Amino acid sequence: MSQSIIRSALFVPATRPERIAKALASGADAVIVDLEDAVPESLKVEARANLETFLADNPAARLLVRINAPGHAGQAADIELCRRHAGVVGVLLPKVESATQVALAAASGKPVWPIIESAQGLLQLPAIARAEGVERLSFGGLDLGLDLGLASGTEAAERILDQARYAILLHSRAADLAPPLDSVFPAIQDQLGLKRATQDARDMGFGGLLCIHPSQLAVVHQALMPGTEELAWAQRVMAAGACGEGVFVVDGQMVDAPVLGRARRLLERAGHANQA
Repeated sequence: MSQSIIRSALFVPATRPERIAKALASGADAVIVDLEDAVPESLKVEARANLETFLADNPAARLLVRINAPGHAGQAADIELCRRHAGVVGVLLPKVESATQVALAAASGKPVWPIIESAQGLLQLPAIARAEGVERLSFGGLDLGLDLGLASGTEAAERILDQARYAILLHSRAADLAPPLDSVFPAIQDQLGLKRATQDARDMGFGGLLCIHPSQLAVVHQALMPGTEELAWAQRVMAAGACGEGVFVVDGQMVDAPVLGRARRLLERAGHANQA
């Protein structure tokens, strides 16, 4: 999956198994069945059984699983479930704080997406990003904000979280991982805010967002798309680049290898890989 484009990864709680098929049909690039935060402690065993039944009854389904956090009594059973089922194509590891914890999740034989949610996780990010089995990174803005004592939703808090985003982006690139996913946007009804947050994530170099409701998908996908003018510019650059010259001019501006690379990425994001 490391080369696949993931713009949206939609959470669905394992306590609501009837929603899993709906999530898979929602248009999300990836569906994450949640055994962790969305599941009350009293329902952990039931949630795992629900997922087990769904996977057995739907062998063609492909989904990811957010397992319980390191140290939770149910994590080993979660990992074993993921190992047994071909339909599980990735494991989200929440609240990760060490490469050793990644290794336990990687024993499932599935790609691991660590979620950075604490100061300790940030400090251990270089080792976590390079741990065997890691495919891409993400982070939990709400949990990280709580751990750092931030006033959630304020501009000041976002300035701090942007530093976490920078670290995640930097170590993703250094470890040659797939583009990371930004944290969830919790205000489900605020589509304008979601659009702005997605555009910011796009411009920061993130591949997409974790999503908590199907209504967020269309907004996220549209916000990640290059604009009409950007696409037209990219197409002009790539057409001019076909001449084979190392440096040339398009629209009065110099074009060299980095500019060609940006144009190619814009076209790839828009699904125009054949033009890139």
